[in-house]
This record gives sequence, structure tokens and C-alpha cells, in this order.
Amino acid sequence: MQEDVIDIRLLEAFAAVMSAGSITGAARLLGRSQPVVTRQIQDLETDVGYLLFSRNGPRISPTPKGILFHAEVERLLLGLKHIRNRAAAIGAGALPVLSLAAIPALAGGVVPAALAAMDQALLPRQVHVQALSAENVVQSVLSQSVDFGLASLPVQHPGLDVQWVCEVPCVACLAADHPLAKRKVIRLKDLDGRRLLTMANPYRLRRRVEDAIARAGAKPADVIDTNASLTAIAMAKQSLGIAIIEPVLTASLAVDGVVTRPLDVDIPFLFAAISPTGRELTPTVAAVNDALRAAVVLMPGSKLHGGEAAFSEAAGGAFEREKSWR
Repeated sequence: MQEDVIDIRLLEAFAAVMSAGSITGAARLLGRSQPVVTRQIQDLETDVGYLLFSRNGPRISPTPKGILFHAEVERLLLGLKHIRNRAAAIGAGALPVLSLAAIPALAGGVVPAALAAMDQALLPRQVHVQALSAENVVQSVLSQSVDFGLASLPVQHPGLDVQWVCEVPCVACLAADHPLAKRKVIRLKDLDGRRLLTMANPYRLRRRVEDAIARAGAKPADVIDTNASLTAIAMAKQSLGIAIIEPVLTASLAVDGVVTRPLDVDIPFLFAAISPTGRELTPTVAAVNDALRAAVVLMPGSKLHGGEAAFSEAAGGAFEREKSWR
């Protein structure tokens, strides 16, 4: 890096090119001339010390390093936008902007219900809800670019306060015309020889699902994995297999052509509400926290554990069950 601080205009040009797919499109988005954007991209590449785009005549495409760099730039620019909104709210004497981050299932299944149940007078005019991976939710809360987060376990970190932990049993989702759809309970051993639809992250729910299936003596014929339970539900609807997922979305969103059934084995899905350590919850964030707690207990079979001590208790209990499977 040639300088300690990168010119924000260079980062804006880079993000615009990534979004538009061309220098011309980026110039139009930014209201800048094409030569200016071209020069800014070149200056940024000189600054970072590597190529961000591959050139083939008038066409450009991001390099592998450019793709990785874009994830960091996007996060930074979003944070700056939030700062701008917060500054405007402070100047107008309005309520501050509320920023939440949650894994996709919770962002789509729990957060909307919680926000709708709140006293609307407590909600600021600007509310940002981001659907992120659990790891990125944790990082967003640690960096304080969001006010509050919901992430699947593990989330233990010295920079986080765990407000509460919720534990819910996983369910099976399958097409309404699937041969097993008439059953009230899906047995894990029935997955033997069938296609499994599951989560991709091997460090969170997927390991528990695979361990439980192996303990039941079943061996799926093949697997399709995804990073979002909504995608797994959509695949189940198309008869691509049986999805074993957390019940967050299925408890709040009915999907035509898909049935949800409990499993004969308890596979726990655990998630936590987190905030930055030492940062007192504002009245708005405290109200969101209360509304989220009220929303999650409506999920079938949910168990709510409160506070840091409960975090260890809930996580330890789940991991002890995992050890007993082996």
C-alpha cells in the first residue's frame, strides 16, 4: 500500500465498476466521466499493489484478488453510509438509525415479526437489516457497524455480550407429493439412499445433521448443500430431496407445495442475540431485543436461555448430545 489511507473516491469507483460490470456503466452511476473512472481504477490498483480487473479490449472482469477486495470495500462503504445516516439523524434531532445483522433464516423469519410487534414509535425512520453469514454477523457486531446481531453458535468472543440463546429442534421439509409426506414424523433412517438437502457450513449445523444421520445408520445417496435454508426449502419443493433445516422460516412463512415434519431425533439448532461488549442497549435496541425474544419463543419446541451463563449451558448441552452420538 502506497498510503496509509485510500481515497474514498477510488473505492467508490471500484465498487461502481463491480456493480455495473463496466467502466462506462460505473461512470453513469457515479455521474463521473469515463476517463476519470478509468484513472481512479488505475490509481487504486497502483495503491493496493495488484490488479483488480483483467482487461480484454473494452471488456473487464474482476481478478480473484479483486473479488476478495470487493467484499472488504463493500463492507466499508456500507458502514460509511450508516455513519452518514446517523449524522443526519443526530442533526435533525431524530431517533438514531437502527442497524441489525442476522443470518438469512433469522433475517427473513424472526426479524420481520419482531419489528412488526414493536411499538412503531420506537422505530427510527431508517432501519437497516442485513442478511449475512454467521461469521460476518459476529464481525459486524464486533466492529460496531451494526447495533445488534443474531447468529448461530458458536459466537463466543471477548468482544461480544450474549443477551440470550435460543435452541430449537431441526425439522424436515419435503415436497407435498413426496412418498414420505404423509408421515407425521420423519425418521432419519428413512434418508438412507435418498438425497439430502442440507447447510454448507461444516462448522455449524451441518456437522450435527451428518452425525445424527450416521448414528441412525442411514447413508444418503447424495447431497446438495446451500448457505441458506430458504434455498433448501425451494429445492425440496422441486422434489430434489429432503431438507433437514432449522425451523425458523418454516414457522413464519408457509410455502405452497412444501410440508414440514418433525424428526424422530432431536438435532438442536442454536443461535444467540449478540451486542458489542460494554455498550449499553439504547431504548430502541432494548425494545428490539425484547421483541426478538418474544418472537423466537413462538417457534415449535423452542427453549430460551438468558444471559452469558446460559450460553455455556445451552452450548454445552448441545455439544454433550453430539458426543453421545459418536
